[in-house]
Amino acid sequence: MLSIVVPTFREAENILPLVQRIRAALEPAIPYEIVFVDDNSRDGTDERVRELQQQGVPVRLIVRTDERGLSSAVLRGFCEARGDVLLCMDADMSHPAEAIPEMLRALETQQADLVVGSRYVAGGGVEKGWGLYRWLNSLVALWLARPLTSVRDGGAGFYLLPRRIFEQRKDFNPIGYKMLLEVLVKCPCRKVAEIPIQFADRKFGESKLNFREQLLYLLHLKRLYDYKFGRVSRFVQFCAIGASGVVVNLLVFAGLEKMGLSQKLAYALAIWIAMTWNYVPNRFLTFDLTAQHPILPQYLRFVLTCLVGAVVNWSVTVSLARESSWLGGHVYWAALVGIVCGTIFNFLISHAWAFRAVTKAK
Repeated sequence: MLSIVVPTFREAENILPLVQRIRAALEPAIPYEIVFVDDNSRDGTDERVRELQQQGVPVRLIVRTDERGLSSAVLRGFCEARGDVLLCMDADMSHPAEAIPEMLRALETQQADLVVGSRYVAGGGVEKGWGLYRWLNSLVALWLARPLTSVRDGGAGFYLLPRRIFEQRKDFNPIGYKMLLEVLVKCPCRKVAEIPIQFADRKFGESKLNFREQLLYLLHLKRLYDYKFGRVSRFVQFCAIGASGVVVNLLVFAGLEKMGLSQKLAYALAIWIAMTWNYVPNRFLTFDLTAQHPILPQYLRFVLTCLVGAVVNWSVTVSLARESSWLGGHVYWAALVGIVCGTIFNFLISHAWAFRAVTKAK
């Protein structure tokens, strides 16, 4: 049996037309159930589902009052679904129900672990009228997720997979609105088939995509990068934050010097402020597993690590310039090697000591 999971929030106007399209596409050949997972809309969604149940349509409604979010709603629906094949689709009819039989055929004939209704393969597309902002938002989101998957439409919300694949998931922790990426990274989806679809604009209701959801998407990507690439992902984040600290250092130094402070005092304060700047995003992003631990001892360990790292940087630079005649004449290259060594030292000690709870938690 096919279980169709549809997350909803204030989508009452779409319930009946969506079910009509699903019934037309599947009945009587394909046994199915529709599981609506509603985030306590209080907009009449429950009445619509009750009407359908009275007509004998195989629909169910799960109302959540303790949490909200598209990905977690899909996860709840998948967990409570009864079918041996699980399908996710949006409630706004942007996904064509008519494509479901073809997706099921692809699952069987291609022996796929996952089938995606894709906008970005040959034959797929979107309805005319998408503005530049929507195009850019979609393409940037897919570009950011590209290292995680080779699937062309990794941000799709229309996909199906066998229950046996879903039940082999590991460490699921989805947030935001891109549940498919969680499935691709944390389920054993070795073979993925993409079926072209024409993505349509919603006819009723309002889009739930807002700035908050976009921030959650970035946080979700960060989690998936950490999961898939481990220390490499954290090191890249550490370097990016360090680069921002260099900018802060220089700006603060210039500002304090203009205020009349001596160069030595201004640069000392600039270094301290830059280290503090680096500490905050490293605590809450790079080493986010430690975000609930006491700040002061962790901060002091981080500052000490940075100071020792600065000594490593200086020692390597001076040693190379002294020992190598070529580097002695090209001191900036020696300084670059020193920066690299100091950064690697800072990261390793931060990971193992300054933010040591990360190592224990992992």
